[in-house]
Amino acid sequence: MATTKAAVIGSGNIGTDLVIKLKRIAKNVEIAVLVGIDPASDGLARAARMGIDTVATGVQGLIEHPDFDDIEIVFDSTSAAAHKANEEALRPYGKRLIDLTPAAIGPFVVPAVNLDEHLDAPVVNMVTCGGQATIPVVAAISSVTPVHYAEIVASIASKSAGPGTRANIDEFTETTAAAIEQVGGAAHGKAIIVLNPADPPLIMRDTVLALVSDPDQDAIRRSILDMIDTVSAYVPGYRLKQDVQFTRVDDGDSMTTLTGGVDKGPGLWKVSVFLEVEGAAHYLPAYAGNLDIMTSAALQVAETIAGDRAKVAAR
Repeated sequence: MATTKAAVIGSGNIGTDLVIKLKRIAKNVEIAVLVGIDPASDGLARAARMGIDTVATGVQGLIEHPDFDDIEIVFDSTSAAAHKANEEALRPYGKRLIDLTPAAIGPFVVPAVNLDEHLDAPVVNMVTCGGQATIPVVAAISSVTPVHYAEIVASIASKSAGPGTRANIDEFTETTAAAIEQVGGAAHGKAIIVLNPADPPLIMRDTVLALVSDPDQDAIRRSILDMIDTVSAYVPGYRLKQDVQFTRVDDGDSMTTLTGGVDKGPGLWKVSVFLEVEGAAHYLPAYAGNLDIMTSAALQVAETIAGDRAKVAAR
């Protein structure tokens, strides 16, 4: 079966890991070009050693590349600000953009939850690493019962947070909180990121806290476990750290600030879910699960888009 050609913009940690995934495990997508702005970057050098074309002059260099017309999918792993400029430059050419920054230009996509709804979108946004890890769980709970409020805490190794991550902390919290509501289905959402300075570095840990009323605990637990199986199919290091916990909230009045000022009355419960994400170590250390889940999710989107196109072409 013919593969779909793709380019990756950004030769840092995320872009380089994505290139290696495309080279090693992709079935429907072929990496054609890695684009950067630093000719001396390790990512460009590594890609060149793998026989992949490289460009060190940014998005304009990609547009001028001789294979540009054949490229159908472009991954952007730069930064929120850079993606806005890249998207504007590429817009006239009809490429499909998969945005791994928190720019949030296109619809939020979490493959296990809503990929099928956005297969035709010209730009899709992969939310954030914390969003990819936790929104599936929020969606699993909201598929069983209304979620009045959901809060996620993403704890990542400080060593895995590069300059792009550090520069986009505000965008991380705002984008993730919005996606908790829009994709996860929570009425109100909040996101927190923690850069853990522990040495040796710890793998990514994520906590999901959700407020619900009179929950069917068995149904919620089954829904969460099913969702974890779905995510782990494309992120093998994604797993539940301990059993799902249910805690009755005795003072419902104290929760009104979290539920938008709406008194949910008696019967309010907190659902607590503890996750961890171990990276596949294709390029980055295994503790960098926060980066691995982003590249794995983006690859899943591209593979699905390319596979869908191949099916249409074969009809």
